[in-house]
Amino acid sequence: MTAGDDGTAATGRRRPRPGLANPPSAPFLDTGLRYFLAVSQAGSITEASEQLHVAGSAISRQIARLEQEIGVPLFERRPRGMVLSDAGVRLAAFVRRNLVDVEQVVGEIRRLRGAHRSRIRLASSEGFAWDLLPEAIASFHRERPDVGFNLHVTSSAEATECVRDGSADLAVTFSLTPARDVRVEYSQREYVHAVVNAAHPIAQQPTVSLAELLPYPLAIVDEGTTVRQLFDVCCSAEQLSFEPVFETDYSGSLYTFAKLADAVTLTGHLPVRRRLAADGLVAVPVTDRGMHRRYLQIQSMAGRTLPDAVQDFVAHLVDRVRAP
Repeated sequence: MTAGDDGTAATGRRRPRPGLANPPSAPFLDTGLRYFLAVSQAGSITEASEQLHVAGSAISRQIARLEQEIGVPLFERRPRGMVLSDAGVRLAAFVRRNLVDVEQVVGEIRRLRGAHRSRIRLASSEGFAWDLLPEAIASFHRERPDVGFNLHVTSSAEATECVRDGSADLAVTFSLTPARDVRVEYSQREYVHAVVNAAHPIAQQPTVSLAELLPYPLAIVDEGTTVRQLFDVCCSAEQLSFEPVFETDYSGSLYTFAKLADAVTLTGHLPVRRRLAADGLVAVPVTDRGMHRRYLQIQSMAGRTLPDAVQDFVAHLVDRVRAP
């Protein structure tokens, strides 16, 4: 098991998602396109066959027909599965974007009859699901009771994938590098902090370096998060050798451990800013430049025109992020 950003566990197999959990099943799509999307998401005809309950041979025929009609291969066939070709990547992005647009229009038509409320589908890493997003959703709902929400908590990379494939309207996540087929609605640098209890020797320091943390017990998330990636790269570059006393894929336990064991853990400030005083913890900025390469991002699908309610929530969420 690998860890999602700020602690969420994420397995290698893609898990069901809210909203368009299985976009290829949409009735608006031609059979060949549905099967094409299923294979592109599953990574193999066998996996797609299990998900769709359709014979693999039928899926193979439909994809072959689609490739013949278009005139180029849509997949690279490999021993362990199928990977989209450049043409396949472009086609998948186009189909997903249009599928989301169709779903949006259908939803608007249904709402004209008063049968449905608007829904905003969110995907985020764990830290944002503690306080930031519930608070933002609650305050937005007071102003817009006609809007409902779905929140899917996952790893940072998977949250980005959710907006890319159309299963989420927005991703609230951490990013180290630009992501393809994604539009960044908002971005700000998110500095890593050392979190300790208020009695810890470094709690009164204005800043701290990784080297200064060496004498203290370290609690940290498992590999697979942006914090851990930055930490490992910095330690290698600075020739620092830590032996964590506690590693986990659930960040909530890190803060409890740091509070009770006089240990240090590393995190962004935003996910924990409302909890620090109440939990008796202090966040001290880490000075190592290599730990500053992480950005908080609000992401959406590239090329998509967001519904008015989603655009309004983006503006509301940005205000909450910027709030003291």
